[in-house]
Amino acid sequence: MESAPQAAPNAPPPGAGAPRPPAAPRPLGAPAPSVGHAGPAAPQAPPAGIPFAQRPPAAPASAPTGAPRATAPVQRPSTGSRAPINPFLSNDPNIKAKRLARALVSDIVAYFPDKHREGLRNGTLRELFREEIKKSYEEYVDQMTREFAESTTHFQDALNDVLAGGKRIF
Repeated sequence: MESAPQAAPNAPPPGAGAPRPPAAPRPLGAPAPSVGHAGPAAPQAPPAGIPFAQRPPAAPASAPTGAPRATAPVQRPSTGSRAPINPFLSNDPNIKAKRLARALVSDIVAYFPDKHREGLRNGTLRELFREEIKKSYEEYVDQMTREFAESTTHFQDALNDVLAGGKRIF
């Protein structure tokens, strides 16, 4: 005859759930908890033999049982024309090219602020920055391919917008 399995000597009785952590200290001036209210019930631990991925989702403690729950519609990213949340994760080569061109031209302005002011003042940006523009364009071509760089105006647009301050010089 088989005997019933014995529980471990220090294990809680079946159905008692997981032990509750000690209560956090009450802030000064906070009202004492009411005596007749036990608060929300402690969550019950799922049976030990069920893998975590197969366990049912826990119900929120604040929702009364049996009450209908309102859920917000799930927003899924579409593959349409909507921009991604983080534009740096975009796979669109035009967006990447524009961003790269603006970064390269912004570096020129950042590295040579006095020269930039002088070129804007005197209208000599093209002559003053000839070598820097050439180096930046070579980097742009290396990263975007020559065919793509020559078929778009992204680098030229960046020169006009960033270096020339919005004037059509390049």
